Amino acid sequence: MSDASGFEPRFGATPRDKLLEAASTLFCRDGINATGVDRIVEAAGTAKTTLYKCFGSKEKLVEAVLEAEGEAWRTWFVAEVNRSRGGARRKLERIFKVLEIWFAAPRFYGCPFINAVGEATKTDDRMRAMALAHKTVILDEIRRLAREAGAADPEGLTHQAAMLIDGAIVTAMITKDPTVARVAGKAFSILLAEALSDAASAAA
Repeated sequence: MSDASGFEPRFGATPRDKLLEAASTLFCRDGINATGVDRIVEAAGTAKTTLYKCFGSKEKLVEAVLEAEGEAWRTWFVAEVNRSRGGARRKLERIFKVLEIWFAAPRFYGCPFINAVGEATKTDDRMRAMALAHKTVILDEIRRLAREAGAADPEGLTHQAAMLIDGAIVTAMITKDPTVARVAGKAFSILLAEALSDAASAAA
């Protein structure tokens, strides 16, 4: 894959990689439940037996795709946020600018984890556990920056950011409007300023 944003996973040329790449595109674009094994192997140019040999089942292939998508996106997102010159506050303020880059990319179909949880049976915790593991990495980074910036309540600010991020992702997926990230960013800037002001007042 060649998206310039860099959030897409990179796959090799082995049959396993070809299956992962095909499934990644189809699952993200068309949905997990709407994509059958036959479509995946046709797009990958492999046999169905190869899919089962490599992954054992469609469910395991879904998990492998989410792991690849999640790792690539987290690496990209954290690097982009930390690319901002200046301290932790500047990096926190960059979060929603980075999201806007993602929302504007041709391959933005929403968050694969949110989509997977939405499609899964609500009594099945497998997708939810993977989504929470993915989310935890992002929250840990935001929490670190919030502490470094001197927020009065780093935990509270982190969860406020998380809710704004998730809301922006879903809204951008529905509206196909990347600029919704700016609206969420303005709301977060207010919360960030308040968190830093409270910290300064407490220190005075």
